[in-house]
Amino acid sequence: MGGLAKGLAVIRAFTRDRATLNLSDVAALTEMPAATARRCLLTLEELGYVTRRGRQFVLRPKVLELGAAYLESMNIETLTKTHLEELAGSTGDSAALCVLDGFEIVYVARASIRTLMRLEAHVGSRFPAYATSTGRALLAGLAPERLQHYLDTATFEALTDRTIIDPLRLRQLIEDCRRTGYAAVEDELAYGVVALAVPVFDQYGRVVAALNSSSHSRRISKAKLVRERFNMLQKVSRQITADLAVVPGLSLSAIA
Repeated sequence: MGGLAKGLAVIRAFTRDRATLNLSDVAALTEMPAATARRCLLTLEELGYVTRRGRQFVLRPKVLELGAAYLESMNIETLTKTHLEELAGSTGDSAALCVLDGFEIVYVARASIRTLMRLEAHVGSRFPAYATSTGRALLAGLAPERLQHYLDTATFEALTDRTIIDPLRLRQLIEDCRRTGYAAVEDELAYGVVALAVPVFDQYGRVVAALNSSSHSRRISKAKLVRERFNMLQKVSRQITADLAVVPGLSLSAIA
């Protein structure tokens, strides 16, 4: 168990401001002997949680599996049920809360008024992050090194003839999301699906989830979706963050 504690301490040493660390950095931050820190890093590398670039180490997306497991275990669907149902009721469509797990987004809570004929998601559904509004909102919250790793290693496949798969264009869209506070897609994940997403932050300003509202592209255009629902989504996002932050042990910041 001591080894487990040390391994977790090494993972926690990486933050947004310390996304890349060398062995000496890790040893100093965790107050471990260099030899111990090295063994932890090599083990984490073997398990797929850390990768190295020369003498520098960075976290790999697999680390997000730990957070996703925690978020699912704390029954986030129940905690956000009212907010999502109210949002779905106001729009007449569906609303969902998603987290990033490796190269995919995972639905952890959902409410729906209208069924999308071509694509129906449910809690536990997974979709490629690059082709979804929630995925781009979550990717926009990554540190630059982690975003670059995603763009370098993810597989981009055209799911429709409108799916954007060029890494440079995707980076631009993710940067736009970081600047504007939202991401929107239309007919990229599946024909007929249009969706708008905003990030959900913890009390430290870190992106820990994404909230979306989706509809059918024949019913509403992407531009109109953004115009009519952006402020609504931002309000619900703030409410979810506030509610989770006051529940002991259930703050979303625990998975950041």
